[in-house]
Amino acid sequence: MDWARIATDYRAVADWVCGPLRPNIEAVAGELAARLQAGGKVLFCGNGGSAADAQHFAGEFVNRFLRERRPYAGLALSTDTSVISAIGNDYGYELIFEKQVRALGRPGDALVAISTSGNAANVCRAVQAARELGILTVGLTGGSGGQLAGLADRLLSIACTASTPRIQEGHQLVLHLLCERVEDILQ
Repeated sequence: MDWARIATDYRAVADWVCGPLRPNIEAVAGELAARLQAGGKVLFCGNGGSAADAQHFAGEFVNRFLRERRPYAGLALSTDTSVISAIGNDYGYELIFEKQVRALGRPGDALVAISTSGNAANVCRAVQAARELGILTVGLTGGSGGQLAGLADRLLSIACTASTPRIQEGHQLVLHLLCERVEDILQ
């Protein structure tokens, strides 16, 4: 293992997130906080490791991140196996998030759509449905952003690397920063 390269890659991701991406993170945090304050909720979706991130950060919103505070309305769309398997079986896997967005999403909500490549069909369809419903869409992706770059209202892309593990680690940093900033705003 090339530890020097890995250390360089980690620094590049942190520098990207805390540098060029910072204004976008601040803006998204402000928009999420405003929607929560107005009674909206934040929906999260993603596949594989991104599904785990969606669940993790819905938990941070509902429970707490760093501060003792009221719960924020956050919901991961990757957690209800009965809904996911029914939609996947009856209609196809590409609709598992879209149908949930249409059922649960309302104007004034936000959707954080996580896809390392930005090309996951079911995540892209969820974003399209959310936009049709007047829901703020945030794409969390890597590289050039893939299809999400042209679909999401706001794009937070770890564009400094093409390495999937570094992009995913960057996503965790971004989501933690969003949680911390939202708590700061809503305290």
